[in-house]
Formats: sequence, structure tokens, C-alpha cells
Amino acid sequence: MSGFRGSLGVALVAGAVLAGTSACGGSGHDAASSAADGKASSSAKPSATPSPTKPTPKGPPMLLDTITPQTGTTVGVAMPVSVLFTNPVATSARATIEKHLKITTSVPTTGAWHWFSTTRVDFRPESYWKPGTKVTVDANLTDVPNGNGRYGVHGYHHAFTIGDDNEATVSVPGHTMKVTHNGQVVKTLPIDAGSPTWPSWDGTMAVIDKAEKVHMTSCSVRITCDKSNPDYYDLTLPWDVHLTNSGTYIHYSTGDPQPGHSVGSHGCVHLSLADAKWFYSYVKQGDPVTITGSPRGKAPGDNGYADFNLSWSQWLQDSGTGQMTTTAA
Repeated sequence: MSGFRGSLGVALVAGAVLAGTSACGGSGHDAASSAADGKASSSAKPSATPSPTKPTPKGPPMLLDTITPQTGTTVGVAMPVSVLFTNPVATSARATIEKHLKITTSVPTTGAWHWFSTTRVDFRPESYWKPGTKVTVDANLTDVPNGNGRYGVHGYHHAFTIGDDNEATVSVPGHTMKVTHNGQVVKTLPIDAGSPTWPSWDGTMAVIDKAEKVHMTSCSVRITCDKSNPDYYDLTLPWDVHLTNSGTYIHYSTGDPQPGHSVGSHGCVHLSLADAKWFYSYVKQGDPVTITGSPRGKAPGDNGYADFNLSWSQWLQDSGTGQMTTTAA
């Protein structure tokens, strides 16, 4: 995964997606990995030089690595700005940090920051972004304390654009996926989802990334490493759209080549080969995929970019500065 080493105790990465093999299903965030090509996060360059009057830190300066989404990209309407810090931010410093992570937009947008942990903070609008919105992030973090004796020494500028409103809605019991473009139905595709033993996540998940091929193993998501177990698998499969850090994808499966009639996965959504290739080409990072009718419940908000699985009141509960309306860039 690409990134830069700056000077702010912060790593801004794509939901902590790891590189390597992956698989459908899984029971936890640490079971995930992906064949991502690095497009989910990006390098950024400092927009300011170090301040000669910065306070003396108690330890090494904080480091700012990457910002999600990648600068200069066009992303979907459910894409958050996601920031992952390499050093914990104290609760007392959250509001200060948020005020120095300035969001400006071409269209005034109501949104807020939300802390998933001491090391991850995301910004999302109350509802989906308006297509065409241009978003900038100015991380003016020079001399800003993290509450644990460390300070930033740089400012950073980042920008991206919200593209068309492409959405997909999966009905697990109906074995279908409806794909829309700016509110109009484009296609309805036959699918198979997770089994009762290995159900799919419910809720809305923004696309993390996609890969033409992903090596999927049951061992990597802690289903089984026993080759004699009927749930064991070790496959490289094509046209993979990545939904959660715990290993959920939409993809083609050789074990379920004609979906639309049953359940056949360990949590992933299966498409036919032709439909998987079409969907792979159609979607982009940040496009929302909503799965309904699965008994597993909603994916946690920080399991990839499932930020919209939190209600707005839940989102604001862990915000340092609360609801805001962005100003024009």
C-alpha cells in the first residue's frame, strides 16, 4: 500500500486494508486482506514547511502517511474521508484535531467527523454526497498536539471529486442485485449470498477497492485451515469488488457458476462470470452496496467503509466538534 512519511503521528489509510490473500466471510476485522493495487490510499505532499517555533515534543513527532480517498480521484457517493493515526489521539484532543482537518466543498454539505477508535477518524455527510461535489481536505496540523505529548510539523492538502450515484442493492432471500445509476435501474442481476452457517453482512458498505484476481483461502478468514474440512478452500477468483476488511467481496466463483437460486458462499456475493466482469467495470471506490435479508446483522462501521451503517445520532456521539456545514472551496 502506497503512502508517504510526513510528520504528524498520523497514517491516513484505506480502512487499514492489508495486502495479501483474502476470502469471503470471516469473523473479525483482523482476518482480512486484499489484493488491492494501492488505489485506495495515496501519498500526499506537505503544503507547509515545519514551524521553527513548534513546541518541544515528549516523543517523536506524529507522522502523516496517507489520506483516503486518493487525491485527484473520482469516488462514489458513500465514500468517507478516513484518517488512521499511527499514535493514539487523546479524547481531550479530538476537537482540536478535527478543527485542523478542514473540509471544504463546492456544494455546502452537512457532515461530521466520527472517532471509531483513538487511531481512526472518518468524515462523512449526513446523507450521501451530492454527485459532482468537489471535496478538499486541508490538514493544517503544524504544532497541533495529539494530547499525548506529540505535535504535528506539517500541513497537507488533498482533493477529490464525487462521481455519479451508482448504487447496488442485494436481496439475499430474493437472490438478486439491483444496480442503479443516478436513481435509474440499470440491471437486475442473479446472485447467491452467504449460507445460514456463513451469512453475509447486512447493511451498506462503500466499495473499498477492486482487483481482477484475488487469492481467497478459508484459512485467511479463520473458517478452517484443515484441508479435509468441507468448508476448506484455496482459490484464485476473478472480478473481485471488495466490501469489508473481514473479507467480503462481490465476485465470480467457480463453485457457483450460475447463481440466482440458492446460497453458496461463506459470506460473499456471487455473480455469473459475465455479470461479475460487468459489475467490476461498472463500480468505483466509494459506491454503496447495500445487502438486505441476511441474519448476520449490519457490518460494523469501521469494517472497511461501512460508515453509513451508523445512524446520524450514533455518528455524532463520537464526534469531537459535532455537526457542521462545509464552506465553499
